[in-house]
Amino acid sequence: MTRRKASKTLKEFKKSGPLYALLLPSIILLICFTYLPMYGLIIAFKDYLPALGIWESPWVGLKHFIQYFNSYQFDLTIKNTLSISLYSILVGFPLPIALAILCNQMRIGMFKKVFQVTTYLPHFISTMVMCGMILIFLSPSNGLIANVLGLIGIEMPNVLSKSSFFSSIYVWSDIWQHIGWDSIIYLAALSAINPTFYEAATMDGASKMQKILHIDLPLLLPTAMILLILRAGSMLSVGFEKVLLLQNPLNLAGSEVISTYVYKIGMQNFQYSLSTAIGLFNTVVNIVILLLVNWISKKLTKTSLL
Repeated sequence: MTRRKASKTLKEFKKSGPLYALLLPSIILLICFTYLPMYGLIIAFKDYLPALGIWESPWVGLKHFIQYFNSYQFDLTIKNTLSISLYSILVGFPLPIALAILCNQMRIGMFKKVFQVTTYLPHFISTMVMCGMILIFLSPSNGLIANVLGLIGIEMPNVLSKSSFFSSIYVWSDIWQHIGWDSIIYLAALSAINPTFYEAATMDGASKMQKILHIDLPLLLPTAMILLILRAGSMLSVGFEKVLLLQNPLNLAGSEVISTYVYKIGMQNFQYSLSTAIGLFNTVVNIVILLLVNWISKKLTKTSLL
């Protein structure tokens, strides 16, 4: 029985050989750039010195984790990271769903195509260019918004210098850039809905809003929950590049997040062990949040990753 099963497995493997050959480069890259570097995580538990190397550096246990927990930056970075992440999820998660439903309701083909392309295009703008655009638009002296407000006698405040405005600038610019692209998967889910559901609803006299509430939203729920679980798994991983490029000494109290703090500690202050410890703590918390949200979703909606 075992030989027959092994022979069947080998036969299936040979049959799918070309597919495995195509997959092999991706597996090699994943191992080389994801799994092999993970051995470097042990420097979080050492006083790493480049002259001594990873293995010869002395062990210090949880010293660097305790140092971070006791630092004045701990509360600040956790608060800013969580506030930006939760703000982004609460505002940015439902809007692509609404946009997909809106686009699905459009019946004029040409207008629908133009609308989709218009909302997709900002996604392809690089982070560097996007941050440059934000700085130009929000400049209090010669920015686009400042010039428009100046025409009606209103002075543009320097919002980029105020820490209280940073999370809103980050989140809403991110939504504008990615809302169209994020709606694609929901449009695909909507296109897979059986048309007979809509026909039956029409025969029963249902309005468009009733079709959305009782057909579109319930059938989008599994897809939405999977994407919510994945998004929750990166709760503490706020975009590093964008935050760093929009950051300045005046808004630091609202813009210093874990990823930028790790960069400054590791790359600018050369405290490699401390930065690795902070990054490892960030990853562990993300995994815990991912598993927790996955468990809650499984209990409430019967949808989960595992």
